[in-house]
Amino acid sequence: MKHKPLREQVIVITGASSGIGLATARMAAERGARVVLAARSGDALARIRAEIEGVGGKAIDVVADVGRRADVQAVADRAEATFGGFDTWVNVAGGSIYGRLREISDADHERLIQTNFWGTVYGSLVATEHLRQHGGALINVGSIASDLAFPFQGMYAASKHAVKGFTDALRMELMDENAPISVTLIKPASIDTPLPQRARNYMDREPSLPPPIYPPEEVANAILHAAVHPQRDIFVGGAGKAFVAGKEFAPGAYDYLTPAIIALQKRGSAPRNPDGALHAPVAAGETRGDPPVPVMRTSAYTRATLHPLAAAAGLLGVGAATAFAVLGTSSGRRRRL
Repeated sequence: MKHKPLREQVIVITGASSGIGLATARMAAERGARVVLAARSGDALARIRAEIEGVGGKAIDVVADVGRRADVQAVADRAEATFGGFDTWVNVAGGSIYGRLREISDADHERLIQTNFWGTVYGSLVATEHLRQHGGALINVGSIASDLAFPFQGMYAASKHAVKGFTDALRMELMDENAPISVTLIKPASIDTPLPQRARNYMDREPSLPPPIYPPEEVANAILHAAVHPQRDIFVGGAGKAFVAGKEFAPGAYDYLTPAIIALQKRGSAPRNPDGALHAPVAAGETRGDPPVPVMRTSAYTRATLHPLAAAAGLLGVGAATAFAVLGTSSGRRRRL
């Protein structure tokens, strides 16, 4: 299945006020797409829309809490009223909680699931109902936590496991209906976004992400690739793929990494904003966070998976050059003998 070029698409992006959602919105607008921005922070969305329009792009902004189906439906209705519909829907909105599962309140657990899981469910069902008419792409942002569990982010991992199960089941049902809709699950590793600062924090230290950490633009690029050239699953960050493969190979050994995983999720400083943005929006408008370690420039693994034929050709070229060099050296030796 192949979709319209980005310059001909209308793309809906939830969680568009910061992080991966904002990086995706900016990149989509730069590539000519019309963008529907959705998030809880109205002030941030208005600034982002003005920024996109200031450089010749086209965008609308809709204040919405994805945990409410009526809000999600309103996003689709605005896209229909303004642009005549949409071609790609991207579910990005989400958050996290840091702390031991037994210490976290039921209200906080429930709110996280409402946003991360039900927000994806509502977005997916509303989007696919529209896309059945003329086709398009549904792109859900999961995580390597869709395949791995992380201590001190247990409910986050549970929500992303649920997103994966729902996304896979929905894809199968759409295939059974012969619906002209592609369904992609994006699985980022640690990404340099404000997620840790915006998380609800029960720890006595500021939250952090385990390295290596990749730039949000790498995820945005994968999302927009899937909007035109669908793939079933895309890992963003080779390290994430390696962790998942290692856990599948030796799940017991992965469990013994618990002390190290916990330590890597804590910084030396005291918590700055323990409440985070779980229950109410906070200042938004940033794509990046402030990780205590350097951020990778790109993910060679992800770039290769997005363009497998080019990657294969490159490997063949390297192999041919190596073989030529070896054969040439051997021939030279024979001539000398």
